[in-house]
Amino acid sequence: MADGKEPTLVKETLDKDLAKIGRAEAAVQATARSVVAPGLAFLFLAAIVVIGGALLGGQDNGLLIIAAAAIGGYMALNIGANDVANNVGPAVGSKALTIGGALVIAAICESAGALLAGGDVVSTISKGIIDPSTVPTTETFVWLMMAALISSALWVNLATVLNAPVSTTHAVVGGVMGAGIAAAGFGAVHWPTMASIAASWVISPVLGGIIAAAVLAFIKIFIIYREDKIAAARRWVPMLIAIMAGAFGTYMSLKGLKHLPWFDHIGLPKALLIGLGVAIFAWIVTHPLIKRQSRDMPNRNQSLRELFVWPLIFSAALLSFAHGANDVANAIGPLAAIVHAVEAGEVASKVQIPLWVMLIGAGGISFGLVLFGPKLIRMVGESITKLNPMRAYCVALAAAVTVIIASWLGLPVSSTHIAVGAVFGVGFFREWFTANSKTRLRYIHAYAPNAAKTQYAGVQRRKAARKLVRRAHVNTVVAAWLITVPASAVLAAAIFFALEHLFGVVPAT
Repeated sequence: MADGKEPTLVKETLDKDLAKIGRAEAAVQATARSVVAPGLAFLFLAAIVVIGGALLGGQDNGLLIIAAAAIGGYMALNIGANDVANNVGPAVGSKALTIGGALVIAAICESAGALLAGGDVVSTISKGIIDPSTVPTTETFVWLMMAALISSALWVNLATVLNAPVSTTHAVVGGVMGAGIAAAGFGAVHWPTMASIAASWVISPVLGGIIAAAVLAFIKIFIIYREDKIAAARRWVPMLIAIMAGAFGTYMSLKGLKHLPWFDHIGLPKALLIGLGVAIFAWIVTHPLIKRQSRDMPNRNQSLRELFVWPLIFSAALLSFAHGANDVANAIGPLAAIVHAVEAGEVASKVQIPLWVMLIGAGGISFGLVLFGPKLIRMVGESITKLNPMRAYCVALAAAVTVIIASWLGLPVSSTHIAVGAVFGVGFFREWFTANSKTRLRYIHAYAPNAAKTQYAGVQRRKAARKLVRRAHVNTVVAAWLITVPASAVLAAAIFFALEHLFGVVPAT
């Protein structure tokens, strides 16, 4: 060229076209990924229908049982997608577990809990919500439970789409109540039981939050804000692990293993003795392990977090096992009731669970967790407040202890409300402690004298503005909790009336 410069060979049109092609390919891949999970879920439900048709197709009312099995599988998928996040979400949010590791552990433990300790008998009326004697016919009862199952599954599915962790137990309770009213009138509902369940909306999250905040306060005062953090951790971390192990021992004695002969009809005093024995054993085992692990650790908070990682992983696994043992009934309880009513021609207050029904519940929960669970896991573990292994451990311990207290008081509680309430409690306590704690201030003055005044002044300036809990999530979650029972009830009533119109269900007289 005249100015001596080499020409720049740029093909702008080609570059733009290649960029467009790249974006189009990325969009296609994202779309493909978005349909993989629903496609696999559909295949799971299709497999239930195909296998059920092969085994039950020749029986009287076999098609009805197959349809109920598919709906039960759909409910189990939604439980896995929504409810299980509460057990492993804090461990993922604290970086103690990857999302993949959490999915594997939770899927295995949920299935094991459902199959090994899920019980072989469930109540057909969902915790005594309705009186089966008020239901006019067996046919009406079958469609009542079908409507309850469909409505609760649809509601939990909607809540998962909206990124709101809700209680699947309350969804089933609302469904049974609404369908029961539609089938047999308001007199069919046992309203004192409903009142106690409504009270649990407040009791569960508040109690879980208070216990989690109390445990975090203990950790901060007796371990974190100490001159020798490692020595304090050696003294108290084994004790905290022992409390966790004892709580789970008591919890599983009361709830998870109650169908085994030697745990049948076990009372709280015996369960507490079993928990005490488990706690002592756990302390004996973990005390030397923590001492060995903490050797040569630097005296800082990061070291303390490392000491809580493995206890937190085990607690997440145990919570998943306990959840599978208890909440699988939300999916298979109505299904088992339908199967018994269709096959026996009668309504029973309690029924045996066939193995194939239990497999649908366990498999559905695991599939739902793996396919759709990551969204809610991240929301519970990362979006509400920032968690580390110590804070997440407080959530897990609060969940176990709250269930023990609720069992002692005879209160029906929701594991979802407890766990999420504990996450809220940890976050709100951190807000208060950061702004008001004299223990923290004394520690700063003693061990960071040059920065103490500046840091304290900054904390005071940010006292009103600093929020460690995202309020938007608080509003969304609380709203979802409050409307779960009435929404499921209204939806179940509408579905029952639709079934009545389509199949000629005999209404109450």
